[in-house]
Amino acid sequence: GNGREKLMVYALRKREMFRSGGRTKRGEDTMSEKEKTEGKLLEEQLTFSFPHIGKEAPQQIDEAAAFCEGYKAFLNEGKTERECVAAAVKRLEAAGYSEMDFAKQYQPGDKVYFINRKKAIVMTTFGEKPLKEGVRINGAHIDSPRLDLKPNPVYEKNDMAYFKTHYYGGIRKYQWGTTPLAMHGVVVKKNGEIVNISIGEAEGDPQFCVSDLLPHLAAKQNERKLSEGLKGEELNVIIGSIPYVDDSVKEPVKLLALKLLHDRYGITEADFCRAEIEMVPAYKAVDIGLDRSMIGAYGQDDRVCAYTALMAEMETKHPEFTTVTVFTDKEEIGSVGNTGMNSEFLKQYLERLAQMQKTDVKDVYAHSLCLSSDVNAAFDPTFADVYEARNSCYINKGCVLTKYTGSRGKSLSNDASAETMAKVIGIMEENGVYWQNGELGAVDQGGGGTIAKLVAQLNIDTVDLGVPIISMHAPFELSSKLDVYNTYKAFCAFYK
Repeated sequence: GNGREKLMVYALRKREMFRSGGRTKRGEDTMSEKEKTEGKLLEEQLTFSFPHIGKEAPQQIDEAAAFCEGYKAFLNEGKTERECVAAAVKRLEAAGYSEMDFAKQYQPGDKVYFINRKKAIVMTTFGEKPLKEGVRINGAHIDSPRLDLKPNPVYEKNDMAYFKTHYYGGIRKYQWGTTPLAMHGVVVKKNGEIVNISIGEAEGDPQFCVSDLLPHLAAKQNERKLSEGLKGEELNVIIGSIPYVDDSVKEPVKLLALKLLHDRYGITEADFCRAEIEMVPAYKAVDIGLDRSMIGAYGQDDRVCAYTALMAEMETKHPEFTTVTVFTDKEEIGSVGNTGMNSEFLKQYLERLAQMQKTDVKDVYAHSLCLSSDVNAAFDPTFADVYEARNSCYINKGCVLTKYTGSRGKSLSNDASAETMAKVIGIMEENGVYWQNGELGAVDQGGGGTIAKLVAQLNIDTVDLGVPIISMHAPFELSSKLDVYNTYKAFCAFYK
């Protein structure tokens, strides 16, 4: 009948829409159109589900694996925010970028970068349209949860030498016991010399760890809440057990440890007061699973979005809109300080861009679009009760578009508008990007935030887009290569 024919036309049009850009609807039925009931046709017309990329686009498996080799190298190279900036600059300069000169006039296609205190960076490819029509902003953070050394960290107790630490960001403290650690950071010596420190990454380097109790003696510890399995003041890093041989020395094990650091870097105990030293997992990024479908590594929140944004930025040649790719610091502790997004470094960068074209920066803000590029919590079947399955993101279904984060009643969230969602979804659909929706767990189970609200307060349309992560904030996180690859594709489409 006429109604059935209309339904068939609707279904065929819908299927063609999903095929455009290389996509097809998940579970495409093998039955012929004539065999389908009106209910089946209506189901195809009205319903939607996000497909598994490996089933629908198996050709992407090898493409994603090849792309992620560079990502793993980036993770190994940049385990602190300073190292990430340095790794980015090396790649940018190889791609023809130069350091920003605000006194210079740039042409469409010119590529520049601007460093903020060695811990944040902004990258730009100038577009064809004037800045008054807006820019395309992509912001990721490059800090990750870790153990920071206290200002006076070195001590000895019962013939063992230790570092005292203060954890940074939201960690589950018990996960850091017996984890191999590496020492990264920077020291500014009294004479002004800057010393970069890295111990535990090179072949043959010593590593460090926080000890934990053996189960035979852990009866009292077992009675603690899980959040206190290891307490903050128990996150003490073992750095030595051999004494400096001199009976007149009060703390010989501590002294030998300090001597070894002095021999290698020329620093003394007093120099720790002028230092930023981070203890991070010494793991290298590796493939996970017999099928090598996932990546296991430290710091994927949020360096996975940083790397994919960097690659998309570098591959952008003559964009319609000027790009502003931002690596920011301090997101894990509230985006504070002068290298975090709560500072004005991005705002001032955009103001100076506007001044270069004699444009009111308020017009730039009002017409810009921003992706707050941060990860989301992938559904973990082992802990299914803290997720809401219909509104969770999943491994191997693509980058995740997160309309809002926050906690409880969307508290402290940027809740993206329908218009912003439609614009970003349209960009991805037009370019064959696999994407999905996701919330950060079930309602009232917890929550979290990103930099989205901080960019949005400048009157910039903003939405979160990133990679689903399993075991987020753990010393060893998991991501899907297919999701990483499609996040990169999303960023390329955003800048195109």
